[in-house]
Amino acid sequence: MFTQSAGVILMLTVLVGLLISNKIRPAILFVSAIALSYMLDWISLEDMMANFTNSSVLTLVLLLLVSVAMEKTDILQTIGRQLNQTSFVLVIAKLGFSTAFLSSITNNSAVVASMIGVLKRNQYHSPSKLLLPLSYAAILGGTLTLIGTSTNLIVNSFVVDAGLEPIGFFDFTIIGLVVVAAGVAVLALLGGRLPDRFNNQPTELPYLLEAVVSDDSVMIGKTVEKNRLRALQRLYLVEIERGGELIRPVCPQEELQAGDRLMFAGDTDSLHLLQEMQGLEWFAKSHLKGQALMEVIVSHSASIKGKTLKECEFRQNFDAAVVAIRRGHEQLSGGLGQIKLRAGDTLMLVPGKNFHQHRNMVREFVMVSESRVSAKLDAKQSKFVLFSFLSVLGLALTGTVDLTKGLLCLLVGYLFAGVISLEELKRRFPIELTLIVGSALGLASIMVDNGVAEMLGQGLLTLFGDWGILGAFIAIYLFTLLLTELITNNAAAALAFPIAYSLAVGYGVDPRPFIMAVIFGASASFISPYGYQTNLMVYSAGNYHFKDYLRIGVPLSLVYSAIVIYMVPMIFPFSKVTF
Repeated sequence: MFTQSAGVILMLTVLVGLLISNKIRPAILFVSAIALSYMLDWISLEDMMANFTNSSVLTLVLLLLVSVAMEKTDILQTIGRQLNQTSFVLVIAKLGFSTAFLSSITNNSAVVASMIGVLKRNQYHSPSKLLLPLSYAAILGGTLTLIGTSTNLIVNSFVVDAGLEPIGFFDFTIIGLVVVAAGVAVLALLGGRLPDRFNNQPTELPYLLEAVVSDDSVMIGKTVEKNRLRALQRLYLVEIERGGELIRPVCPQEELQAGDRLMFAGDTDSLHLLQEMQGLEWFAKSHLKGQALMEVIVSHSASIKGKTLKECEFRQNFDAAVVAIRRGHEQLSGGLGQIKLRAGDTLMLVPGKNFHQHRNMVREFVMVSESRVSAKLDAKQSKFVLFSFLSVLGLALTGTVDLTKGLLCLLVGYLFAGVISLEELKRRFPIELTLIVGSALGLASIMVDNGVAEMLGQGLLTLFGDWGILGAFIAIYLFTLLLTELITNNAAAALAFPIAYSLAVGYGVDPRPFIMAVIFGASASFISPYGYQTNLMVYSAGNYHFKDYLRIGVPLSLVYSAIVIYMVPMIFPFSKVTF
């Protein structure tokens, strides 16, 4: 038993380390861990496979697929148009509460993606003062209901698997309401401290574009000034790469040579200026045949992260060519093909006909520009989608219809009504999330059965033991909060739950407060652009720096944590139970 427990701890240590490094996608790591556990006879094949058909996992998948139809309604744009008011506090209040409500019943990433474009066109307030509050409000809204975020449903999967009564739809709504109200108040008070990074500058940070002087170019032998490369509207010649050496800054009297790589910083709307120049072959020119350009953001879990466009074979793998790259406020240098991609990088693409069908697109890119968003439904279809979705939720809450059955019927209905297509479902199927949850359920049972969860719980008690049960509760909350900032919220919940449950069993108390500590701790990602998808989505769109997240996120995290630590034991007392 000792050897097996030591093996499990070693495996979990390696798993956490690799998750923090972000070099391998979480789904691959979790599947590898559960596969290794099966090979070592730590779990049977039947038990391992049963975790992937857990009812809560099915509910999660159906909810995410149904949300594809919800994204096509015009409700988000309608709300966004109501935010053009002069009072910043009033705008934040409306934005915060409406976003939180919508995030409590549908996918919060979809809410944020649909609102970004609207907020960037706000007439009275800079987007950099609105987009980060938008992300935080979406995170806060996930604490209102069971379906508010995938993390809640994942934890419910663990609860059911442990033989406990499932979490109710509104079990944590009271705490969630207080959290949302306090969070919106913090955003209204501190949101004004966010800098205006859109004042007296282009609405977007400059992209890096690349063009090459062809061998027969009429520009050869002429200076930069005579070639009129100093007078381009909204484009600036940053540097010239010649024979592996960089010429920077570029002198107006510099003569161009064949093969020179010209690096421009500017707006892609001015791309037509490069098209009109004879003798310039700009990056991805051969792929542009009248398509609309598309803007995407590299995901924190993308396989292309840390690789150049050539190394990841971008064109071949995604049927798209990169026209330009933008990385926040960092001044990029060198050719586009030499830049190692990072999470949060914004790419301007020329998409091929198969780009949208790429099986990993949703996992490689966090969001795309409005040109990529599916066509909106008309008013009649939007009403049908909203009414049917809310009806299913209402029937599930009253116990008339099981939520899983209701969502399944709803999905079939949307398919027959033509609201969504099979191609969309194939493209949006959350295969990685399903693999993570199913694998995590198996790992959780292994941790409990082998006493590993109890051993880790005792380790936390060593640090907080003097505070008794309350200390253990605070310890598991802080442990989950730290994990969600370092890795992902779903992975944090998966690793923290078995420890929380073992702590409750060890004290002989109701596990509900410890479960709530995991739920709220996993949603407390406010101080990093990488801990939560919506934070990363607004990072580049709002021209933010890392310090902006600290400026607002730290106070918000402190207020959030204080409310959770105070209210959870009050709503869910540490009453003694017999296991």
